[in-house]
Amino acid sequence: MSRADLLVVGRIATLAGEDGPGYVEAVAIGAGHVIAAGSLADVDALAGPSTRRIDLAPDEVAIPGLTDSHLHLAETALGESKVDLSAAATLADGLDLIAAAEGSLPPDAWLEGHGWESDRWGGWPTAADLERVAPGRPAAIWAHDHHALWTSEAGQAAAGIDTATADPPGGIIRRDESGRPTGVLHEAASRLVTSRIPAITADDLEKAIRRLARRLLALGVVAVHDPGQLSLQGGLGPAYEAYRQLADAGRLLIRVHAAIRPEQLDAAIGAGLRSGDPIGDPSGRARVGWLKLFADGTLGSRTAALLEPIEPEPGRPLPAGTERGVFMTEPAALAEFAERAAAAGIASQIHAIGDHAVRVALDALGQTVGRSRLMPRLEHVQLVHPDDVARFGREGIAASVQPVHLRSDAVAARRLWGDRAERFGYTWATLARCAALLAFGTDAPVEPIDPWPGLAMAVTRSDPSWPAGTAPFGPAEALTLDQALRAATIGPALTAAESDRGRLTLGQRADLVVIPVAALREPVEPGGALATARPRLVLVDGAVAFEA
Repeated sequence: MSRADLLVVGRIATLAGEDGPGYVEAVAIGAGHVIAAGSLADVDALAGPSTRRIDLAPDEVAIPGLTDSHLHLAETALGESKVDLSAAATLADGLDLIAAAEGSLPPDAWLEGHGWESDRWGGWPTAADLERVAPGRPAAIWAHDHHALWTSEAGQAAAGIDTATADPPGGIIRRDESGRPTGVLHEAASRLVTSRIPAITADDLEKAIRRLARRLLALGVVAVHDPGQLSLQGGLGPAYEAYRQLADAGRLLIRVHAAIRPEQLDAAIGAGLRSGDPIGDPSGRARVGWLKLFADGTLGSRTAALLEPIEPEPGRPLPAGTERGVFMTEPAALAEFAERAAAAGIASQIHAIGDHAVRVALDALGQTVGRSRLMPRLEHVQLVHPDDVARFGREGIAASVQPVHLRSDAVAARRLWGDRAERFGYTWATLARCAALLAFGTDAPVEPIDPWPGLAMAVTRSDPSWPAGTAPFGPAEALTLDQALRAATIGPALTAAESDRGRLTLGQRADLVVIPVAALREPVEPGGALATARPRLVLVDGAVAFEA
């Protein structure tokens, strides 16, 4: 019998079986895998003279490493060097931050950023606002949800946007009463400007990804599914090259499945890429992910595609014809993309937030199930008609959801979707009862990279940032703590055909996170020990990747 390289001894949640923590006293690790899990006496028999031993403290517990199933890794890494408006409570606050950033830029550089929110600011910002603090500067600043872009006069001029410019398919140019563009571009219209921003390099990305990977490991995240970049470039793009370089050099600190976008599909098929294939060194940690498609927009941008019209907002009229949201990709084209990718062995993941988008996306993916190694998936799944819920489990389509979105979405969902919001919105427990495979993520940079508040919100359906006395949002849709843990560990791994990850049982990869035992104490409290958990130790393939 093989000798262990490492023993981890203490309270260990293996997540063996179909439910429950599956606690054992010890695990033995050899060659990066779990070679035994059980009683200390049984596991200790595998120790040899060179075996290391890690003893957990009485107030600690080990769990499998977390996977973020929806984190724009390259985009988030780059965004850390751009202006962040997520803490700007008002437009004036945001303009102050922009003015400070503008002063540090070279004369010909673009001003880029993210984090503003029209609901938080009480209205849509304009190009004229930017002109006051950054005159003549080309600017492109994403909204909180990354589905609306605030741009300057110079940014619009670089893209050739003026009164005569028509809305592109799947996009909206916000205009004033005279028809003049105001400076906000929704959905596909944003690409008119982002396509003009100077290209980044793979070397720049490589450095940024390594920095962010270290932060993710410190949070217990050992793997990421990257849905791709928002600013697209030719071919497979610099993110793929950065992942290849890191994998080839053995310097990719976390596991990554990297998606492609429709603009990159030809290049991927031409290169013979298939979902699950290695990117670069076959022994490296980068792999080809999904084709990322967009069915609709978002709640906050009022562009989620709905079966019934959005609730009216006095004083905030919608552009004509968008009362039921926007299809960023028409249903027929969505199905064509998914079919073409499936024929080449590439699975698809579809952004679908509104109930009409969810139905159309399920239709598109239904024809592709079982035709590639990875599971087809819907991303976000925030509003689902009851007729469609059971289709996830029945058809084998995963639900990739981000519970932390509920923190910022609850007020807007109740206002914009009315009584539909809590009856049909964020229906995680119903999806689980209907045998849907749930996979959790954060959607960073839309939300912070910290996975723990989302885990807590999945269980509590509440958040301490809400005003005192605010009722939980749809409490009947709360998951159990066990369901939430599995959606952050096993679920993402299964969507990526990684049957050897997500548990701490025999044969599994030894990705292990040590956290305070209080984090797994029930009942879970909003903002409590689970929401604020911080690992002391993280192992990836049985090697120490982070130690506090």
